[in-house]
Amino acid sequence: MESIIEVQRLTKQFGHITAVDNLSFEVPKGSIFGFLGQNGAGKSTTIRMLMSLITPTSGEIQFFGMPLQEKRKLILKKIGAIIEKPDMYGYLSAYDNLKMFARLNGLNLTQSQLIHHLEQVGLAHRADNKVKTFSQGMKQRLGLAIALMHNPSLIVLDEPTNGLDPQGIADIRQLIMQLNTERQITIFLSSHLLSEIEQIATHILIIDKGKKVIADSAKALFNPADTIVEINTNNNNNALTHLQNSQWQHNLQQNRGPNIFLKMHYNQIPELNKFLFEHNIQLLLLQPRHSLEDYFLQVTSNIQ
Repeated sequence: MESIIEVQRLTKQFGHITAVDNLSFEVPKGSIFGFLGQNGAGKSTTIRMLMSLITPTSGEIQFFGMPLQEKRKLILKKIGAIIEKPDMYGYLSAYDNLKMFARLNGLNLTQSQLIHHLEQVGLAHRADNKVKTFSQGMKQRLGLAIALMHNPSLIVLDEPTNGLDPQGIADIRQLIMQLNTERQITIFLSSHLLSEIEQIATHILIIDKGKKVIADSAKALFNPADTIVEINTNNNNNALTHLQNSQWQHNLQQNRGPNIFLKMHYNQIPELNKFLFEHNIQLLLLQPRHSLEDYFLQVTSNIQ
């Protein structure tokens, strides 16, 4: 599969501190690439190196098969980005902000083209409103409109849902998926909201203390054969006794609290439900828990 980004042995040191440590990964063309790590893991430093905002201590970065250091201007013309919160002029309207940023980027867009970009992010009806009246979610949408003006092949988003309410998060999620599926734009997405990444990412990279922990497709990471099922009943001690003396004894996991956890193939869940019903065990909860959050906490907690 063709790669949009190729990173080899990327390292960044600040004095005696190694923020990014020998990091290598590839971003496939057409993917939604989720970039994850705890605070201080090196995500922001990596993104700043990718966007040529800071210089790596060592290593190589390629976009579209071209070295970033040698082809920086050509590469950046093919990339749109929102790094942290987009900076805009609050006293100007959404339309005037877009027009000004177009000119700053050497783009001579017509009024209809500018309105089209606002339509793409659902802001055409607020084109004449001043940005200072916008919610944070609307500002993020306008930031995306600005990032899309030059029809990029790749968009880099660093925490695009920071500070948004649930509706704003859902709106940005839908917009990201739409850009990926309808316009075939590759998305490089850094976020601390694991549930959001889980819903949309096709590929996932997890780093910890500047080092790669895991990088793979979402399908490969979440093997249905390794599904964690959490159950709660009206009598967990009784339920646990029945499970320990049955074919499910090898599926039981170490106790993580008052509820019971089993590891099994996703397709076995109806069979487990039937077993509990046949033994008159009343279920209060039966929930698959093979989530990105579970996986993330597992792999990062193993890093010393």
